[in-house]
Amino acid sequence: MNLPDIPSIADALLTARLQALLDGKTKPLGSLGRLERLALRIGLILGTDQPVLQAPQVLVCAADHGLAARGVSAFPSDVTWQMVHNFVTGGAAVSVLARQHGLGLTVVDCGVRYDFPPYPGLVVRKVAAGTQDASHGPAMTAQQCATAIANGREVVRALPGNALLLGEMGIGNTSAAALLLARLADVDVEECAGPGTGLDAAGVARKVVVLREALAANAGARAPLEALAALGGLEIATLVGAVLQAASERRVVVVDGFITSAAVLVASRLAPAVLERCVFAHRSHERGHARMLAELGAEPLLDLELRLGEGSGAALAWPLLVSACAILREMASFEGAGVSNRL
Repeated sequence: MNLPDIPSIADALLTARLQALLDGKTKPLGSLGRLERLALRIGLILGTDQPVLQAPQVLVCAADHGLAARGVSAFPSDVTWQMVHNFVTGGAAVSVLARQHGLGLTVVDCGVRYDFPPYPGLVVRKVAAGTQDASHGPAMTAQQCATAIANGREVVRALPGNALLLGEMGIGNTSAAALLLARLADVDVEECAGPGTGLDAAGVARKVVVLREALAANAGARAPLEALAALGGLEIATLVGAVLQAASERRVVVVDGFITSAAVLVASRLAPAVLERCVFAHRSHERGHARMLAELGAEPLLDLELRLGEGSGAALAWPLLVSACAILREMASFEGAGVSNRL
């Protein structure tokens, strides 16, 4: 598979310049806390000490999962296509938040088991009408997985701006994310599986049984791309491609919750420097996300007990990124403002 080159963006001189600028602002040293670290990260990603976030884009990738037939979700699979309709007609949470914050919104049909009429903002890149049931064998073929990754790259290349906010939709996709975490991080799947769309304790226990079957049925799929094809979803594979492309273009990648983090986990196993371009929006209330964030060495900005997905957490965190850049560009220094510095 032809993957983009993603070198490290570590830059000691720029890091020192950014830190000196932050330290020289009219405030006690470090008093803006994690906002200062966020400003430094965005400056490094964009390669400047005067960062401006331009034409930010929310990308919501949607697909169905064969594993959903095993009862791993509290909602039926039809909710996937119904929510895609809700996204593009403006009624979903991420649609509302994108409007509020002036974010572009693109929804990609990566493998929804439904044929949509044309909608503004809907891009059709359907590889298949959902995946196969991973509890009986691979969810995707290697070629389907490769096509989905290529589609993600192509979609991002066509989007403007220097910031990409990740979102997803797919009944059953918390199961796919849990499987990828369990396999790639070598964690017991029971630690990775949560209620998803709202399963009760008995439902989560049944879900764990099904996930163990899926891991056993795909025991030989250990490498990142093999695991993605065997266990993941078409929307997750498309997001892997989107992350790789955005990282290669030095866009700021704003990661939403558990499922988008699974895509970043796979992408980072293919190109570790991907993580240097990522800002993690929040810690999801979904059980496996804290373990996923630890695996990624990530420091999420928010913890609001969210577990909606869609990119809603990324959109909620977006104003913090805007504020971090404004602090770097616009806040006065002690010298410039004529304010006495500390003794």
